Amino acid sequence: MLGIVSFLGFTILVAIIAYVSTLKTNEKSSDGYFLGGRSLTAGVIAGSLLLTNLSTEQIVGLNGDAYRDGILVMAWETLAAIAMVICAIYLLPRYLKGGISTIPTYLERRFDTTTKALTSGLFLSGYAIVLLPIVLYSGSLAISGMFDLPGKLGISEWASIWVCVWSIGIIGGIYAIFGGLKAVAVSDSINAIGLLLGGLLIPVFGLLAISDDNSILGGIAKLTTEHPEKFNAIGSESSSIPFATIFTGMVLVQLFYWGTNQQIIQRALGAKNLIEGQKGLLLAAFFKILGPIIVVLPGIIAFHMFDGQLERGDQAYPKLVAAVLPSAFVGFFAAVLFGAILSSFNSALNSCVTLFGVDIYKQYINKEAPEGQVVAKGKQFGIGLALFSMVIAPFLYYASSGLFGYLQQVNGAYSIPILSVIVIGFLTKRVPAIAAKTGIVFAFVVYVAYIILSRGFGVEWLPHMLHMQAITFVLTIVLMLTIGRMKPRETDYVQKYTNEVDITNWKYVKPVGIAITLVVISTYIIFR
Repeated sequence: MLGIVSFLGFTILVAIIAYVSTLKTNEKSSDGYFLGGRSLTAGVIAGSLLLTNLSTEQIVGLNGDAYRDGILVMAWETLAAIAMVICAIYLLPRYLKGGISTIPTYLERRFDTTTKALTSGLFLSGYAIVLLPIVLYSGSLAISGMFDLPGKLGISEWASIWVCVWSIGIIGGIYAIFGGLKAVAVSDSINAIGLLLGGLLIPVFGLLAISDDNSILGGIAKLTTEHPEKFNAIGSESSSIPFATIFTGMVLVQLFYWGTNQQIIQRALGAKNLIEGQKGLLLAAFFKILGPIIVVLPGIIAFHMFDGQLERGDQAYPKLVAAVLPSAFVGFFAAVLFGAILSSFNSALNSCVTLFGVDIYKQYINKEAPEGQVVAKGKQFGIGLALFSMVIAPFLYYASSGLFGYLQQVNGAYSIPILSVIVIGFLTKRVPAIAAKTGIVFAFVVYVAYIILSRGFGVEWLPHMLHMQAITFVLTIVLMLTIGRMKPRETDYVQKYTNEVDITNWKYVKPVGIAITLVVISTYIIFR
């Protein structure tokens, strides 16, 4: 009973605070609804960035990878910090200078409306087909398994998945569709604090459980002494992250995700000024360095606790939680975990609503639509998309065991084309729109062909997924530069300052960015 009370109490508290925070926001305007009225501060931005990123799939999945491969999987966390530094120093100033609501809007101004339509279509397809159903399903699977909902509710696991999917979908939909970005960001910030506290409980209790003297240091000493191979950050060619991939595809994955992914960057686009946006990104980068404590260390603890005998690595985190978490904390941790799942869902859904309203409806369906109508149509689209995801997600229960690996791979089909064209847009002034459109189609076709050959036909001699993303990126860049050389724009592209927000740089952005980068590099020196 205490667990249920603490779960409901924390969840309702977050909802009330998020609702109150939106009362002064004009949700009938595009900026008010899609960008939180351009009023987000550093703390809100940082919290929303972290919780949008940290989903159940990541918590369970990365700890599962750590169970198998050890600390080397921290690359997904620590290298993200460098990508956020690059975004804060180089990308965000350009985004805010143009006063854009979506990444495709920048590409429309730099190239043309067709380029915008292609990138919007890629974003929407990736979110609707891949991200939303997976977030719902993986989150529901974790909640159902960790807290034995089938047993407590007296229903089958299949029925439990349906209950969780629709609970997350309905509540997340209310936040994202009716509250707009500010409600999402504020609820994320509060949940981020809870997740930081709750997430730290698991490794702390885990280390205490395995130590001989009931101390955290004793637990760490036991792990490093008995499993030194788990603390080597340099991955071999047979590992999930070969060391060489850090300098190829991993760099691109991180740059796309933290610098150009609409779902993520929309939080920074809603900053009240550039200084708050940069502070938010760098604050998130600092906490990202600490991320392995929550999403890597528990997996290694589970490897020791269960003697490496678990059938699947993805069982590591749920079983560790069940084994070490005191019953008094179960309700609070369930609420925090529910908030993390909710955040990933409502953030992706809010981005879909934004992309549809701004880039599709306003551009192609009704160019004369007033802002209130654009917002209303975006909400209607969001409701339909949420219902579609909630219907599809439970059926992933019957999918093959390799589904999640496939989905990680297929993300490159839209990330590499979009990142390639944005890089060209930023670094060149004369490359024309035809080069951008050709590059998007080329990168998509090449990478999809790779997926078909590797997954569909089982071709084994193909390069690692991350290497292939780098190869596709380089080939696409070369193609666009070649077209730009042969058929350049008649004039240089010059970005105009729209005066939406103050774009004065934070005076400490570069020193703090350099410090964060040095800390990331030092972790690889320590764990080599």
